[in-house]
Amino acid sequence: MTHGQLHRLLEQALLADDHENLARRLEALAEDDVSGDVSRAAILVLAGEEWRQAGQPAHALDCFQRAVDDGGEVSADPRAGIADTLFELERPDEAREVIEAIRLGGCTPATALTVAETLVAYGDLREAHVWATDGARQAAEGSGEHAALLRTRYRIRVDLGLPEDDLDALLDASR
Repeated sequence: MTHGQLHRLLEQALLADDHENLARRLEALAEDDVSGDVSRAAILVLAGEEWRQAGQPAHALDCFQRAVDDGGEVSADPRAGIADTLFELERPDEAREVIEAIRLGGCTPATALTVAETLVAYGDLREAHVWATDGARQAAEGSGEHAALLRTRYRIRVDLGLPEDDLDALLDASR
């Protein structure tokens, strides 16, 4: 499957606002012999996200775990989706264990952004600030991930009442 084909599928399904059907279709695609520029793991992550949108976190958790097990290329570590889903399932201790495992193993800026957003959603602004800061320092300046991390970090910093710093200046410069 190519990125273009996947984009068209996502667009059609999202216009229909049928997350469950899209999740099922994505899972079926992942089970087929996937060839092209989208990995099976990436398709499973998308399926997990759609299951969450459909209000079925247990299905989402399964997809994220299958993406981890697959080991294929993904933009953000599927364990970040697992952590987010565990929080949703009111299993915060397990979610924090997964986040700590991600931290110990190192992560991409995309993963740092996902974890930071999850932590914000579940009220841990201090830890979210750490993740957004680390991710912003790691991301390539001028990239979309860098800008997203800087914006997320800025909102968190304001909510925490922290003073401006060198990374805030980068956000101003990128506008």
